[in-house]
Amino acid sequence: MKKVLFLFTALLLIGAAACKKVDKLLTFYVEDSQNIRISSNFPLGIATQLAPVAVTTNSSQSFANNDTRADLVKDVKLDKLTLTITDPSSQNFDFLQSIEIRISADGADEIVLASASSIPQGQRTITLTPTAAKLDAYLKASQYTLKTRATVGRNVPQDVTVRADSRFKVTADPL
Repeated sequence: MKKVLFLFTALLLIGAAACKKVDKLLTFYVEDSQNIRISSNFPLGIATQLAPVAVTTNSSQSFANNDTRADLVKDVKLDKLTLTITDPSSQNFDFLQSIEIRISADGADEIVLASASSIPQGQRTITLTPTAAKLDAYLKASQYTLKTRATVGRNVPQDVTVRADSRFKVTADPL
């Protein structure tokens, strides 16, 4: 009886380890960058929406590059979203109080993609807190839209260009 129990336990452990290795083989990342512009006449202290940014996905090509296709993708999560000021070079995020980036696509609800409400001072690059929501429908779509809502606490002396770098973690089924 002890031998049977030992063998059963060993098989379960081997099976679990094999599943983790298969998942690792079927997991890859899709990266994207978009520019967001914050104008110098941005209202102070009020959460205001910036112009939406339409993003044409190249997901079918990304899926093909990773030996899969959209119908085999089982899980997409935002792994990381970083904002970097690209212009002017002397600007940092000291003017920003909070920021929220939402995502929408045809046939999918608009949801919060990432946000930050406590912006560190003196930084030219900040990392937002990503949503835990599944994002399959957005990344599988031919296009999605990013909507940015920001609260500015200080005057912005000139227009600021911010690059939003996102990294999505994609897991596909083997068959």
